[in-house]
Formats: sequence, structure tokens, C-alpha cells
Amino acid sequence: MKQWVKWLAVGFGAGWSPVMPGTVGTLVGLPLAWGVMRIGGWGLQAAVCAALALLAVPICGVAEKMIGGKDPGCVVADEYLTLPITVIGLASPWALLSGFVLHRLFDISKPPPIRQLQHIHGGFGIVVDDVLAALLALGVNHLLFHLA
Repeated sequence: MKQWVKWLAVGFGAGWSPVMPGTVGTLVGLPLAWGVMRIGGWGLQAAVCAALALLAVPICGVAEKMIGGKDPGCVVADEYLTLPITVIGLASPWALLSGFVLHRLFDISKPPPIRQLQHIHGGFGIVVDDVLAALLALGVNHLLFHLA
């Protein structure tokens, strides 16, 4: 069972990428985000995204203990399971692309208040900064697609 959790945590191997494992791992979330865009109603989309983010917490927590170290770079479930948040309420395929780019931008740069969350330990600590990065990306995505 723990090997399955580890396999999910490393994004089915994407997190083992020698180059930009977080970005490569986030690619695993594109089909999930596309699926969320196809669900009718933003409320149901938000509920599915909340469930995915909550699912990431124990997956990342168990994997962190198995692999060792705080928030190991190969653990990417936090990236790919929070990516769908970036497209809640949007239908354009371009929103998927911009959501991906914005999510990575905010996750990598860690603008305030994301940076202040880095001290939180365990699965929750691994996931919470990605949720916030995804929410910031969602806000910018809505500005892009509703003002354009």
C-alpha cells in the first residue's frame, strides 16, 4: 500500500525527472484540470478541487516520511492535485495553459503570503503553499479571461 502512495506522490514517476521535477510533475495534473473544466457548475468544480487537495495531504505526508527530508523535490502530488484549482469556473483551453504557467510561477516564486507558509511541517505543510499558489493563479486567470 505504501508503495502505491509513493507512486502517487511522485506523480507516477514524473517527480523523478532530473530537470524541473515540480514542473514536470505538474503536467500530470493537466488531464485532471481538463476534467474539472468539464464538470458543470463552479460549486461542484470547487468541491472536486477541495477533495483533490485534501487527498494530497496524506499522500505527501506519507511519502515525505518514506523518502525522508522536508518536502522532498520528487514529491509532486501537491503540484498536480492542486493544479485543477486554477481553472474553476473557466471553460477556455487557454485557461488551462495560463493556469499551469501561473501556478508554477506562484509556486516557484512564493510571493507573500505563500513564503510565510514554508515553516509548516508534514503533508499539510507540503500542500498548503500549492493551494495558495493555485488560488492566486485562479484569481489572475479570472482577471485574464473576464477582462479580455
